[in-house]
Amino acid sequence: MPSRTPHRHALVASLILASTLLTLTCTSLPASAADDAPAKPRKVRLPGNRPAAPAFPDKFNWLNTDQPLALDGNLKGHVVILDFWTYCCINCMHILPDLEYIEHKYHDQPVIVVGVHSAKFETEKDASNINQAIQRYRIAHPVLVDEEHTVWNNYGVRAWPTFMVIDPEGKVVGHLSGEGNRELLDAVVYTLLEEGREKGTLAETPLRTKPTLIDRPLDTLSFPGKIATDEAGNRLLIADSNHDRILVTDAEGKVQHVIGSGQRGLKDGSFAEARFFNPQGMAIDGDVIYVADTDNHALRKIDLKAGTVTTVAGTGKQAFDREGGKAGTAQGLSSPWDVALHNGKLYIAMAGTHQLWTHDLKTGVSQTFSGSGAENIADGPGFQANLAQPSGLTIHDGWLYFADSEVSAVRRASLEDGRVETLIGKGLFEFGHKDGPWADALLQHPLGVAALDGAIYVADTYNSRLRRIDLKEKTITTLYGGKDELDEPSGIAVLGGQVYVADTNHHRVVRFDPASGKATAVEIKVPTSTK
Repeated sequence: MPSRTPHRHALVASLILASTLLTLTCTSLPASAADDAPAKPRKVRLPGNRPAAPAFPDKFNWLNTDQPLALDGNLKGHVVILDFWTYCCINCMHILPDLEYIEHKYHDQPVIVVGVHSAKFETEKDASNINQAIQRYRIAHPVLVDEEHTVWNNYGVRAWPTFMVIDPEGKVVGHLSGEGNRELLDAVVYTLLEEGREKGTLAETPLRTKPTLIDRPLDTLSFPGKIATDEAGNRLLIADSNHDRILVTDAEGKVQHVIGSGQRGLKDGSFAEARFFNPQGMAIDGDVIYVADTDNHALRKIDLKAGTVTTVAGTGKQAFDREGGKAGTAQGLSSPWDVALHNGKLYIAMAGTHQLWTHDLKTGVSQTFSGSGAENIADGPGFQANLAQPSGLTIHDGWLYFADSEVSAVRRASLEDGRVETLIGKGLFEFGHKDGPWADALLQHPLGVAALDGAIYVADTYNSRLRRIDLKEKTITTLYGGKDELDEPSGIAVLGGQVYVADTNHHRVVRFDPASGKATAVEIKVPTSTK
């Protein structure tokens, strides 16, 4: 994510770090000085002149831990990795597997990851919302709520995500920003542990903190991300995202199919055997459902008649390709978040590369449709336009409408040539909740859009509202919501003139009637024996 300018009241410590802190671009030591064991990373040269790490504020909230942490207290003698993140950010999501890898690899050694949540959006400042994100992302390490970017400023951080590495003596070794740093981070941790053993500065036993992760029962929903509908079959398709499965129900919520074992992973096979990893958007074509299997970086195909799941695109690992052009599973993807079907093509909200892609159902080729790959808001010809984490799609009257979440925008791309226009949205740090003409209107990190009767309905996620964009009058109005009614809704779809909303943090689906303005929860009870 682009950098955020620190607050002007940054402490002296941040000025010291900004002037002396070295980015970790370390090189391996020669073989004679490094550990050559194949199972271990090679040692790297680290800066010797290290500034003292600023202490954590005393009264800030700690989440996902049974105890507060202190650098001069229970963290002394540990290699500490501070992960500066914000829960909206796709780049921050991408590095979570790297942190999980480090946590598992060094589980029995004095190494600890500490999340420092430095919010971008207003709603992300709320500790209860951060805790929901911790549950949704299945984060196992402690998280400090960084009020008003105090810790961010003290450490001189400039962008999300940033790792700050602290040695066992409480001194800052350096920082890493962005994605793709697992190998270097691993090498730095290994080198610091070796250094600590030589100096005798390591803690005798690693600190154990107790996370507060809660597993929801399989007969309910768990953070449903997206919802899609099948008008012909009068069916709902629900991404039961944190249960890593897809549900097919009738319009009243009666479950017809449970697709996926409920265990995360990438595995094809029968409905009972198949595995997904945080599936999101879906599109249906007769008895075939296509799924954006987000954290598997893949497209999956569900055949309802055959009762099978297959992978049609993606390697299972995040790719950094911004052009595409390969067929099938040879083509890597990056966090596909939603899909829409039109004339034999799947349109893909490729959140990870800030683009729109297509997947040709005949040739199996996946490639870029619109977006340069730069994260920002700029209209124009398809490959010149800048997008910012597109996360929701709907097709209407020759246009592909999309929720461009990081610029709090609703935009559209011409199906003819990919040309992009913005309806509502102004920039990466311009957001809020304001109805009225498009030029004045504000959204806050919307994730879902759906077309109905000449309007675009919006899941305005961080405002926890359902909103309606009138395409003729060029206005937006708020229809329903607020924290009690909706809590960070992520998906939206229409069926039989009704609007269905994935009420993500309430773990349910809500049906809204535009005619009456009334909303009701759809009762979905999943039979645990259904596969």
